Amino acid sequence: MSSDLATFYSRTRSARKIIVVDLGCLGDTVHLVPALWELKQNYPDAQLHVLTSTVGKEVLRLAPWLDRVWGIEMYREKRTLREQFQAVRALRSECFDVAFVFSPSDRALWMTALTGARLRLGARGDRRHFYNRWLVHEWAAKPNPDLMVFEQRRQVLADCGLGLKPASFNLTVDHPSTVWAAGVVPSFAIHISPNSAKVTREWPLEHHAALLRALWKEYPELHVMVSSSGRERERERLRALEASLNDKRLHTLPANLNIVQLAAVLRRCRLHLGPDSGVLHLAAALGVATVSFFRQQGAYKSFMPSGQQHQVISMPCHCIDGHDAPCEQLGRGECFVQIQPGHVAELVRKQLN
Repeated sequence: MSSDLATFYSRTRSARKIIVVDLGCLGDTVHLVPALWELKQNYPDAQLHVLTSTVGKEVLRLAPWLDRVWGIEMYREKRTLREQFQAVRALRSECFDVAFVFSPSDRALWMTALTGARLRLGARGDRRHFYNRWLVHEWAAKPNPDLMVFEQRRQVLADCGLGLKPASFNLTVDHPSTVWAAGVVPSFAIHISPNSAKVTREWPLEHHAALLRALWKEYPELHVMVSSSGRERERERLRALEASLNDKRLHTLPANLNIVQLAAVLRRCRLHLGPDSGVLHLAAALGVATVSFFRQQGAYKSFMPSGQQHQVISMPCHCIDGHDAPCEQLGRGECFVQIQPGHVAELVRKQLN
């Protein structure tokens, strides 16, 4: 860490307008929140803006202490050049003093440069391009990959000289959503998210059904809330689970549920169960106990919830993410097939008792 980086905070503490650029989806945005909170505490006189994805903007409705959240469309088929140009022009008119970007992705770096912020700071990644030094003025070292993702973002701020307190997500669910969830979620309930963006991260539906039958024998009053995105494949899996169980204690949440409503549901549940996904990270950030499934692949440990209220089942995985991987061809994660419902039921009991 250079001396210049160590003095970054002292050189910028008089900033009046700050923007953080992070174009991730649900899970990535959740992991960004503790760093945003630290910036809010260290720059109390500055407006704090965030440039994120449309999904990230929904997540940050749970952080009303932010001054403004800008959402841009990330899907090529949905966005237009005109909308992108208008967004950039509006951002530049804000005249930001400082911009932070924690992701080394090209898109995030270019968007950071396009904000026009007077001073821009980024965190190094594995790849470096000759143009990076023109896009971002100052660089922090690549964060320790063994840290949780949200701690990696906080580490960058610590290296810049900010004084940090214990990590806090400080998420708030609004009153209307809280009242709505109270009318939807019974008093003794768990939440299950059986789907993931990648089919190879999903526990088989037949295992989910066997788990619930076992739990209902021991906890006949237990209700199960099940949710998914609006994608047809995921909704079909929910319909298949409903058909295999045919039990009124299984409640399928609507496809148009927004993220604040989902957070309100999670807060009323005793437990969340599901694969490595954005919903898991949201549940953990809200302080909900979890049981989760992880493939031992890549930087998986940096996303695993830690603490006594979180039970993680991680399975060795020899696949390489890509279309030629064996599990991709099979359309299911063979390592997850080996996770027996009885073992998962035992972990769920620990959290419910």
